[in-house]
Amino acid sequence: MARATFTRGVLTDIGSFGGCFALPKMRRPVLVSSVDGVGTKLKIAFATGRHDTIGEDLVNHCVNDIAVQGARPLFFLDYFAVGKLNADVAAQVVSGIARGCEANGCALIGGETAEMPGIYAEGEYDLAGTIVGAVEKSRILTGAKVREGHALVALPSNGLHTNGYSLARKILFEVAGLSVDSVLPESGAVLGDELLKVHRSYLKAITALVRKQTISAAAHITGGGITDNLPRVIPHGLAAGIRTKSWQPPPLFEMLRALGRVAEDDWRRTFNLGVGMILAISPLKLDSALRTLRRLHERAWIVGEVIRQGRGKPRVQYV
Repeated sequence: MARATFTRGVLTDIGSFGGCFALPKMRRPVLVSSVDGVGTKLKIAFATGRHDTIGEDLVNHCVNDIAVQGARPLFFLDYFAVGKLNADVAAQVVSGIARGCEANGCALIGGETAEMPGIYAEGEYDLAGTIVGAVEKSRILTGAKVREGHALVALPSNGLHTNGYSLARKILFEVAGLSVDSVLPESGAVLGDELLKVHRSYLKAITALVRKQTISAAAHITGGGITDNLPRVIPHGLAAGIRTKSWQPPPLFEMLRALGRVAEDDWRRTFNLGVGMILAISPLKLDSALRTLRRLHERAWIVGEVIRQGRGKPRVQYV
């Protein structure tokens, strides 16, 4: 499965002590790296016995984290740790990692499988990954070019992605008494299927916009929600004015809020609420960017704009 992801840059085979990768031809290449896990979404995989999507979640999350800086992924390494290795489960996990790597043009060049009895409960494991990508130095997205009046364009999420699962599990399983086999009346979906929806990759959309130089910044909406992630790419002195009525959060998020009686600020900080990525785009380039997204069949909408922060005001202001 790993070999199927190999690209022309891979110089070593599986089993080497280290993976070797030739840098792509760039004038001034900058390496961009990130490491992450999938958090307590793993508990849903354990409960359902489905392990073939969790690896894809991991890859896509990491891909998005470097894509928002303008980088394209080069290679990926995974860390799979378990008390006692179950080869079938491990193969399912790796199949998801390989599928995610192949879809994103990223080579799975190595990793670590650790068997540690006494550390992990029976039937459980941990999963993490490291990604390395590259971008021309002149094309790095830093947010420094974001100005007052820039449009904030949202791209939809595919559910919870990989964040907020600790609170979601407490609300759904402990407070509401549901199980992974419960059917949600709002959508008719099985809860386990809804919670295992794969974390989306936004690489194609961001790459196309970077190539056309139509975006100034991008924020991956993960843990912390819009509230904590969007300020990471907006210069100090500026803020994001978010129009909450510009979209309707999917039913699962509304359900979590109602069942858990979650305060609005906590709700917005814990979950993505249906927004997986936000792009900052100059008004002069907005029409071009939206046309590009439409050609990619990417649903997008203007969720707000960059504004003056104002003394004592928060970095994200919901209106």
